[in-house]
Amino acid sequence: MMDGLKYLPGFLNPKAQEELVARLHDVVSAAPLFTPVMPRTGKAFSVRMTNIGPLGWVSDRTGYRYQANHPELGTPWPEFPESIMDLWNRVSDYAHPPEACLVNYYKGSAKMGLHQDRDEEDFAAPVVSISLGDTAIFRIGGVTRGGKTQSLKLESGDVLVMGGASRLCFHGIDRVLSGTSTLLKDGGRINLTLRRVTKPSFIGMTQLG
Repeated sequence: MMDGLKYLPGFLNPKAQEELVARLHDVVSAAPLFTPVMPRTGKAFSVRMTNIGPLGWVSDRTGYRYQANHPELGTPWPEFPESIMDLWNRVSDYAHPPEACLVNYYKGSAKMGLHQDRDEEDFAAPVVSISLGDTAIFRIGGVTRGGKTQSLKLESGDVLVMGGASRLCFHGIDRVLSGTSTLLKDGGRINLTLRRVTKPSFIGMTQLG
C-alpha cells in the first residue's frame, strides 16, 4: 500500500454505524440531499450529496468550490456530530479539525470517476473517508492521470485515510455492490469524506535577544 494511505477495515462496529446513520438522518432533514452538476456542461452527477461542518463542497456550472451555505436553501450546513470529530482525531494524525464533511449517497448505478481532491488550501491534512452501507469498489492511481491503478473493496464501517504521498492521488468509485449491506433502510451506500479546507493560522512569535 502506498505511503500515507491507511486502510482501516471494520473501524466502526455495527452499533457505531447505526448510531452514525441516525445522526445523518438529522443532517439530511436540516440540509437535504441535492444533485451537483459538472462545471460548464451542467451534466448531473450520479451521486446525490449534502455537507456537514462550517464549509461544504459544491459543484455547479460556475465551478467547484467550498461555501458556508446549502446551495438550494441558503442555510448553514449542520454542525459536526461529536462522533465524527472523534473519529478524525483518532485517525488523521493531524493537529487541526476538519472544516468540511461531504456526504455522498450512492444508489443504483451511481459511481464517481477518477479525480483528485485539490480544491483545498491545505494538502498537509489528510482526506478521511468513512463507508456506510453497501460495499464499493474503490480505485486509486498515482498523482497524474493514467497509469497503473489498484482496487480495494470498501465495506460498511471501513475507514480510509489518504495522507502523505497518497493525498493527491487520483481515486474514484467504480461501482457499488447492491444488497451487500442491510444498514441503510433503502439500500445504497453513504460515503463521508472529511477534509481540512483552509491552512491553519499560526501566531508568530518574535525571539528576543
